[in-house]
Amino acid sequence: MTEADFLARLRTLPLHPGAQGLTDDTAALAGLTITTDTLVEGIHFLSADPPQDVAWKLVATNLSDLAAKGAIVEGILLNYPLGDETWDAAFLDGLSEVLTELDCPLLGGDTVTLPANAPRILTVTAFGRDAPAPPRSGAKAGDALYVTGTIGDAGAGLAIARAGTGDPELLARYRRPVPRLADGRALAPRVNAMMDLSDGLLIDASRMAAASALAVTIDLAAVPLARGVSDPLAAATAGDDYELLFAAPADRALPVPATRVGTFTPGAGLTLTQDNRLIPLPASLGYQHGLR
Repeated sequence: MTEADFLARLRTLPLHPGAQGLTDDTAALAGLTITTDTLVEGIHFLSADPPQDVAWKLVATNLSDLAAKGAIVEGILLNYPLGDETWDAAFLDGLSEVLTELDCPLLGGDTVTLPANAPRILTVTAFGRDAPAPPRSGAKAGDALYVTGTIGDAGAGLAIARAGTGDPELLARYRRPVPRLADGRALAPRVNAMMDLSDGLLIDASRMAAASALAVTIDLAAVPLARGVSDPLAAATAGDDYELLFAAPADRALPVPATRVGTFTPGAGLTLTQDNRLIPLPASLGYQHGLR
């Protein structure tokens, strides 16, 4: 069963109104914006990744969802599997660093013990408040599609982590993403739809278009790439960037730097162009759980 299939079944279950039909990355409850994410060893991080960096990434990926809603961070709950004492101590060092750096207090959580040699499974639930919360379903025909920062950095960083050598800045983009909290706060009241980039530019743009009942065209030539990243198609499908993807009228002044990469139009589906040429869609638009 794919992630999409599983979500479709979940949407047939009794849902709280705050779940918003399970069409977004966050829920809304009594003035709070709530999100939860899990990192699994061997899928979301490498066994060789430093525990301090795993702690950073675990918190940052959750706060990235809050950034996409323009929320002020309230705090997190942590579910943690105890195991190797040295690894656990280093994880706590990294957790202290990221919570301090991102001004995110710990509210509580749970600890468990996993069987020997089982992969680590780490979960954080994050809470935000005062969120203008533009939904991913709010794009309008004629809106431009924008992205903050550069794309493909984390994919290049993952390759560097596996190889053991390469640009430390790209490696940091994979291991220690920085959620765009201030940018999200500034953008949220001025855009029609917004989400963070976790699974890849192409697949996440397709999700925004589908949720908004629109088609989207992306110009690969416009995709902003970091130094050392040269293939826009590979960058647009790599995932783990944790930049902000948003829809807004093309003539609207933006409060933060961003790059226009596409346009929403009536219809459905994703179209790729480059230098005014149609580009065939790749076999995979990005990462999807349940597909190997």
